[in-house]
Amino acid sequence: MIALGKYNTLKIVKRVDFGLYLSEPAEGTAKADAPESEILLPLRYVTPDMHIGDKVSVFIHLDQQERIVATTEKPIATVGQFACLECSWTNQYGAFLAWGIQMKDLFCPFREQKQRMERGRKYIVYIRIDEESYRIMATAKVERYLEQARPGARSHKETREGYTTQPLAHGTQVDCLVWQKTPLGFKCIVDNQYQGMLYDNQLFKHITTGDRFTAYVDHIRNDGKIDLTIQPTGHRQTLDFAEQLLAYLYENNGRCELSDHSEAELIYDRFKVSKKVFKRAIGDLYRRRLINISDTEGISLAQ
Repeated sequence: MIALGKYNTLKIVKRVDFGLYLSEPAEGTAKADAPESEILLPLRYVTPDMHIGDKVSVFIHLDQQERIVATTEKPIATVGQFACLECSWTNQYGAFLAWGIQMKDLFCPFREQKQRMERGRKYIVYIRIDEESYRIMATAKVERYLEQARPGARSHKETREGYTTQPLAHGTQVDCLVWQKTPLGFKCIVDNQYQGMLYDNQLFKHITTGDRFTAYVDHIRNDGKIDLTIQPTGHRQTLDFAEQLLAYLYENNGRCELSDHSEAELIYDRFKVSKKVFKRAIGDLYRRRLINISDTEGISLAQ
C-alpha cells in the first residue's frame, strides 16, 4: 500500500510529456490482474536512466493543489519523525516550515504551535497526517508522541530500507535530537521515540536545539525518561582510550603533561574524553607498568 509522507518503491508504468506515472499493484491481487493507482513523478525529477517497468524509490506527498505526487527529493524528515525545521513564512492560518521539498513547505497550524512561530526561527516538530484533511502537517506539541522507556524496552529506528530495533540498556548507543534547554541540561529526543536528558555536567562542548549526535544510555529512570552521556560507558571505553593514550605518548616523545589532577576542560580539549575516563585509562596503563605518573610532570612512558 502506498504510504503518504514516506518513501515508497513504485513501478514506472507510463511516460507522458510532463513526467512519469508510477504505480503499485493492489494488495492481495496477482500482479497481472492488479488495478493500478497511478501517481505522477513530475518531469523535473525524471532522469535519463528511468524506463518503463523500472522500480524507483520516491517520496510521496501532496503538491500545492493537494494532489498526491512523487518526488526524488529527500525531505529532512518523514511522517512519524521528529525534526528541527525553519519557519519560511506565516499567514492567518499558521506557519510554513522548510523541510527539503522545494515546491511544498510543511504546514503547522496555530493550534499545533506552543508559541507563535516566526519566520527565520527553527522549531522542533513532529510530522504526522491530519486525520480530518489527510494532509501532511507538523506539530510543535511533541510530548504527545514520545513514549516512556522501561527496563527491557527496545527502540525502533526507521530507515529507507525498513526498521531496525535494539534493546535499551546501560551503554546502548542511540541517536539524539536536542529538543530544549532546561536548568539541568538539555532535553533530547532519543531514537525518534523516547525522551532523554543530557545533564550539563556531561557536556564538554557547545550544543544547541536542533543538534543531532550519537549518545549512550546511562540509566533508564522510573519516570520513563532516559539519562544520557555523550561518551561510551564502562570498561570497553577505558580500554579503548588507554590504547589511544598509549599511542599519543609514543608519538609525543613519551610524555604528556596532563595527570589525574589536571582540569577536566584541559583533558577534554586534548583527548575529547571526560576526566573520569582519563583517570581510569592512566590507572589501567600504570597497573600494566606501561607508564609512570608524576603529580608535577604528568605521565610518561615507563623505561
